[in-house]
Amino acid sequence: MKKIIFVVVVTLFTINAFATVDTILIYSNAMHKSSKAVIVTPSNYSSSNKKYPVVYLLHGYSGDYSNWAKKVPLQKYADNFQIIFVCPDGGFSSWYFDSPVDSTYKYETYVGIEIPAFIDAHYNTIVNRKGRAITGLSMGGHGGLFLGFRHANIFGACGSMSGGVDLHYSHNKFDIKKRIGDTITYAKNWDKYSVINAIEQPPADTLKIIFDCGINDIFYANNKALHEKMLQLKINHDYIERPGKHEWAYWINALPYQLLFFSNYFGNLN
Repeated sequence: MKKIIFVVVVTLFTINAFATVDTILIYSNAMHKSSKAVIVTPSNYSSSNKKYPVVYLLHGYSGDYSNWAKKVPLQKYADNFQIIFVCPDGGFSSWYFDSPVDSTYKYETYVGIEIPAFIDAHYNTIVNRKGRAITGLSMGGHGGLFLGFRHANIFGACGSMSGGVDLHYSHNKFDIKKRIGDTITYAKNWDKYSVINAIEQPPADTLKIIFDCGINDIFYANNKALHEKMLQLKINHDYIERPGKHEWAYWINALPYQLLFFSNYFGNLN
């Protein structure tokens, strides 16, 4: 019998004149556990019958669900863009895929399928792929593009900020071996689960894509290569590079540009 996904409100606080921020628990049938997520709704949410688009914001390696809300004024952006933010917990080092070597790590299913289904069931959302976007930083940037391409039936737009888009670059770092195996025995996994190769498989539907990276970032060369490969494959996308390192100062600056991109996409909804 299929288990029912449930929610428990852990904390709730309201910022004057701004949006409401909830920290909730969302159960995963795939992993048989609950994880926290931050949900930010616009200040007019409770007094409106409006259906809102949703932006899923993913954290990086060693981070958690609370990172974005602590570092960035999501309340202000929720009001300005009239969107709901969902910041799920992707584990310490999940890289947002279902691990082929560790059955306890199924974050592609959790973040890409289970959480959107839960959010649509419990919040006033546009229940359509055209009302959903997903992006993130670093490991979460990999997740934003990886999940966007593999689940284009769920997300209509996707993005990445300083994403680790080629796992080969980090073969001795960031716990990736724990998630997909070593580079010899499980060599095919390193290709299959890297965004730079995943884009070769056409998505189920047309995607709006944006990604960026600082020119002094550890992943800059990989993002540049991804951009060039997308050009060769004739995949429409917006790519931005600007001064910056792999740090919060860059991501805090980058997020509003991506939100404007997603907002323009949502604005074309019929």
